Amino acid sequence: MTDPTSLYERLGGVFAIATVVDDFIDRVMADARLNANAKVDEAHHKVAPAGFKYLVTEQVCEATGGPQRYTGKTMAVSHDELGITEGEWQAFLDDFKQTLDKFSVPEQEQSELFAIVESTKDDIVKSS
Repeated sequence: MTDPTSLYERLGGVFAIATVVDDFIDRVMADARLNANAKVDEAHHKVAPAGFKYLVTEQVCEATGGPQRYTGKTMAVSHDELGITEGEWQAFLDDFKQTLDKFSVPEQEQSELFAIVESTKDDIVKSS
């Protein structure tokens, strides 16, 4: 049983999280700012969107206190060869904010989600 005050529960659990992830991944995979990086564009087209959404849903659920466990690669391993820049990171965060706003995720929960995402930045963005 999950803590009713956990971020996972406040977000509405796995079905609500999966719905938001579905929109977010569609947004990210179509973002010209991200796909301008040839390595990111190639990575976006190497994986089936449904599988990618499944892994991101697992990851968000685990990170927010849900019972799911993330079974994918680490952020460092999955992003190592992509050469993601600070500008691309900011575009990714913009996509995230647009999706959260679309689903009217409250500011407190958005703040907690952004803190979780920011905690992965060092494993994703390569300083040049």
